[in-house]
Amino acid sequence: MPLELGEQNLDKFIMVGDRVLIKPKSPLDKTKSGLYLPPGVHEKEKIHAGYVLKVGPGYPIPAINEADEPWKDKSEEVKYVPLQPKVGDVALYMSKSGYEIEFAKEKYIIIPHSAILMLVRDEGLFI
Repeated sequence: MPLELGEQNLDKFIMVGDRVLIKPKSPLDKTKSGLYLPPGVHEKEKIHAGYVLKVGPGYPIPAINEADEPWKDKSEEVKYVPLQPKVGDVALYMSKSGYEIEFAKEKYIIIPHSAILMLVRDEGLFI
């Protein structure tokens, strides 16, 4: 059962940790030979594809306290190991690992970084 969110702006969504927001690609409803497929066929597939819309900051790194150097600025700013996906990539992901949400009558998937199997990045598409 998908989670439905009220009318808000998608730009206000902030992904947390190693989570990625994906807009699923619309599956083909016809086979190569021309046969039409029933609606539930694609939901049973284990691997899906979609476009990366938002990416979390990554995996947090614990702060290192340097007690031997008291003159250094002791900023408590959290540092992260960044994630591989970038906005605009096509991601192949395992469907069972994601959480489906519905926003503005569109379907989106939130998945952890570990559920992504492969990324397709074509920088020439957006030039």
